[in-house]
Amino acid sequence: MNVKFFYECTDCGETYESSQIIYLCNKCKKQNTPDSPPYGVLKTIYDYNEIISHLSSGTFQELESKAFIDLLPINSIHNLPYLKVGNTPLYKITSLDHEALDFELFLKDDSQNPTYSFKDRASAVVSAFAKENNIDTIVAASTGNAGSSLAGMCASQKQNAIIFVPANAPLAKLTQIMMYGARIVPIDGNYDTAFDLSIEATKKFGWYNRNTAFNPLTIEGKKTVSFEIYSQLNKAIPDRLFVPVGDGVIISGVYKGFEDLLALKIIDRIPTIVAVQALGSSNIINNIDKEEFVSSPGRTIADSISVDIPRNFRMAKKYLKKYNGECLTVSDEEILAASKVLSSRTGLFAEPAASAAFAAFLSYYWDGKFEQGSKNVVLLTGSGLKDLKALQKIIDIPAPIKPDINSVEKFLMSKF
Repeated sequence: MNVKFFYECTDCGETYESSQIIYLCNKCKKQNTPDSPPYGVLKTIYDYNEIISHLSSGTFQELESKAFIDLLPINSIHNLPYLKVGNTPLYKITSLDHEALDFELFLKDDSQNPTYSFKDRASAVVSAFAKENNIDTIVAASTGNAGSSLAGMCASQKQNAIIFVPANAPLAKLTQIMMYGARIVPIDGNYDTAFDLSIEATKKFGWYNRNTAFNPLTIEGKKTVSFEIYSQLNKAIPDRLFVPVGDGVIISGVYKGFEDLLALKIIDRIPTIVAVQALGSSNIINNIDKEEFVSSPGRTIADSISVDIPRNFRMAKKYLKKYNGECLTVSDEEILAASKVLSSRTGLFAEPAASAAFAAFLSYYWDGKFEQGSKNVVLLTGSGLKDLKALQKIIDIPAPIKPDINSVEKFLMSKF
């Protein structure tokens, strides 16, 4: 078992050795109830002073040259899947509406991961940990992206993947999961029901569980995006970073990556991170200033961020409060409109959950909130091919025309 890190409870501060497989704090989990986000989510902590002492030059480049293995909960990068996970493009966009921007805009395109979503970052690390510890079966609950991601990583590592999926999971994502050879367990219920049942199955059958905000290593995989953004911005911190939020794990991972760099004295501040949720499923933003958590049923086209009980609510809330994060909800109409703008003006095709982050950026842009010369990053977490059905409302596929040039001319004239 790995011994270079330990776990710390985000609620009570209790620590646990990494020589054991543990999911939640043994003390805090006793107070958990089905209708509230769990207590006892664990954070992975490294010996930052020890890492600093071994950095001969004290530079970020030295960590990067070793693929950040010093900051990952595995022993060797060779145990990661051979599929190319991470190092996704960061595109600089210089204009919108045919007008030059007076600030810098960057789009981080994580749809170019092997299974076309950000979730590959977490699945790769979980799969590598399982490989190092001779675990051959991994289970997860998913609306699609995490499931297809785990299925793909396991296929490359010759591991077994079992995915619990809610009844409303998009067909494209279910197809992808099954094509990778994973076994799906369809549940007559929502994501939260599938999540709870997958944990029961983990206890009963002894499988290793990948669930976000349950397995602490998922955050360690997701934090790598922060290392990449810092590197791709030529060792600079963005002023604002827009992140789509569902259960709170991606945004916690983004914070954790920058927090690691802060602990290593590589950076001196954390960027302003904007938590973006769909208006129809905004249980983190709705509850961030409340003493008691109250859940509202999710109703949004952005299925990947539609969560009734955000499992990483407590950690995400602490990060947002500690580092003065910002919050914004966007409607389904804004998400669809942003998806169209994103595709037609940048050439990047994102699923609704990812387009939500761009919708938030557009809201800030139209309200004139960006300072001249500021650096702003939008995190695009998944491909538009993941959920084509949701986008049918904003496109009109024309009927076939007769195969002659006069019909072509008439057709084209009617469209202008």
